[in-house]
Amino acid sequence: MPLSRPRPSAPTSSQPPAKRPTILLTGGAGVLGRALIEELSPDFGIVCLRHRTPVNDHRVREVRADLLEPGLGLTRADFTRLIAEVDLVVHSAAATNWKAEPAQIRRANLDGTIAMLGLAARAEAPFFHMSTAFVANPLAPEEQERFPGAAAYLASKTAAEQVVRDAPVPGVIMRPSVVMGDSVTGRIAGMQGLTRALGSIVKGQVPVLPGTPDARIDMVPQDIVARAVGDLMRAGVTGGEYWLTAGTEALLQREVVDTCLEFADQWGPRPHPPRLIPLESVHRLLLPLIEGPTFPESLRRRFQTYAELLLVFQRALPFESSLGSPHCGTAPSKDDLRRALVRNLAAWSTGRGGMRTRLRPGTAQDTAARSQPSPATHTQELAS
Repeated sequence: MPLSRPRPSAPTSSQPPAKRPTILLTGGAGVLGRALIEELSPDFGIVCLRHRTPVNDHRVREVRADLLEPGLGLTRADFTRLIAEVDLVVHSAAATNWKAEPAQIRRANLDGTIAMLGLAARAEAPFFHMSTAFVANPLAPEEQERFPGAAAYLASKTAAEQVVRDAPVPGVIMRPSVVMGDSVTGRIAGMQGLTRALGSIVKGQVPVLPGTPDARIDMVPQDIVARAVGDLMRAGVTGGEYWLTAGTEALLQREVVDTCLEFADQWGPRPHPPRLIPLESVHRLLLPLIEGPTFPESLRRRFQTYAELLLVFQRALPFESSLGSPHCGTAPSKDDLRRALVRNLAAWSTGRGGMRTRLRPGTAQDTAARSQPSPATHTQELAS
């Protein structure tokens, strides 16, 4: 039966208010997890499983747990109470640090999903699995060898999707692309790798970037993704696979770079635009060059990180997109995404690593930046 937004009404003694369904959420301290809490808390009770990082949100109840321990590391009584309480499971936690050991990434993302599926089966609760659109971007063999963390991440998310399909509980697979900050405020709970890359373009610290001008960089604001998830849940959807992506509206790499340079104009002289290098040249010439002993270590690390991100996060062809389909949020236009990117840059400029002090007083970017509180410093973690 579809879950609808409750209509406000004064409770009476003969008609007590209906109990809200309870969601068990993992990854609540992460970027997308916090957006999901914002979206879902008006309609659902939320219990957050967390390991190290507290969620610290009065709208949720926190349970400390470990997805990689038997029974989630809970006592038998606590585990039994949790099963009895849960109506829906949303598994958003993931190991996203590509610098970790590949075996650790795979264990966290695959075994963590298996553990949550086991809980959902015991609770007879539909399972909503947060995957990634970039399962459609398998790395070439030479990329897997050079970037083992990214390869392990993509392989683990692909394997986790399969166990969701094979599980004996109703399952919904959701595939967001790069999750950027809020489309209105630009704020984001943690500094993502791509955010750092965009900030470095604004600062003029990136002389070259891998990829062609027309490669798509599919980014979707966190509130757009969260609204799609909320709409699916409120509509009672309990199966299917949904692409939470910009699709054909995704910004091209040259459009992203131009937007960053236009934003940098508000600071002072526009930095020199980075040179875009075809991917085959990156592998054949550039990466071997920067791995040599004469290349500065700081620049080597920065370029390797951005090369890894952009090799995974760009596509020639557009992703499928389910946004705007029935019960799946709204589809942003290219102009919407460009405005959201500017707001994200304005919010970034106020935080650690930004250049707030160099914004020219009175400019549109300065006004936008002054209206943004400093972003929180929480980072996404696996509840394990």
